[in-house]
Formats: sequence, C-alpha cells, structure tokens
Amino acid sequence: MNMQEAAEYSDSVLDATLRSVKPEVQWAHDDTTSGTCDLSRRRTVMTIISDERRGNFLGLVESSWKQSGYKITSVNENRESPAIFARTPEGFGVSLIIGFKGQAFFEVATPCVEKSEVAEPTAKPNGPAYEGVEIPRPNVRSDFWSADTPVPSPAPVDG
Repeated sequence: MNMQEAAEYSDSVLDATLRSVKPEVQWAHDDTTSGTCDLSRRRTVMTIISDERRGNFLGLVESSWKQSGYKITSVNENRESPAIFARTPEGFGVSLIIGFKGQAFFEVATPCVEKSEVAEPTAKPNGPAYEGVEIPRPNVRSDFWSADTPVPSPAPVDG
C-alpha cells in the first residue's frame, strides 16, 4: 500500500464514521500531514456538541467503530476533553477528541506505507470548506447535538 492508497482508506474510515452519526453533524476537512512513510487525515466537526450530549456522541462513534471491527485502544473520560482512540484491523489509528466549545476532531493516522504523492481528499464537506483559512470554532447549532438537556431515557416497558 502506498501513501495515496492509505489516504483513500483513511478517507473511507472518516466517511463511514461521519455517516454513522445520526442526526448528521456538519464537518469540514482539516489538514493532512505526512511523515516519511505515514500520514494523517483529519476532519473537524462544525456542529456544537453540548456538554449534555457529548457522552451520546462519543458512545455512538465508539459503537460504530466496534461494529466495523475496530479495537478500542484507549478512552479519555476527561470532562473537558473526552476522547476515544481505536485501531482498524489494517493497523490504522483512529481518534475522536472533543475540544474547546464542544468541537469534535476526527483523525486517522496510517501505519508506515510506501512513499508516494498524496492528493487532497475528494469527499465534499457538508458545509463550508474553509479552504485557505483557519477553521473557526464550532458554529452550527443542532436541535439534537447542541441541546442543553440530556438525551431523554426511553419510557419503561411494563412487563
């Protein structure tokens, strides 16, 4: 596998992860960085994830990753900046970190692969692209993800 193929695989991991988030969140591509034989692809979520909904967001992503066969390698339960780290069966590192003002950051880091040129991601963001400018703090409100109340528990079922 070369760096371009690894980048495309990383993009597919990010695409699948973001598709698993319901209701949908708005996201933008963030920087791609590369080393001598590896690279990282990133996406930044522009939807505000409230304190009250962060656990649900993290749980949904963790569940999606487990269903995809990823191994959860670490969970940071820090209230200010919770995070989940996983590894795909192909050895790619995957992370979700919640940052300042509830902004979620996804990253896929490749293992060492054959050196090659790497093209920009082809997936179109579902909001502004922020090309050539710094990505702002989260600025999209969601009736669900930005709500200041916990997710309601389902009603008990009489048995």
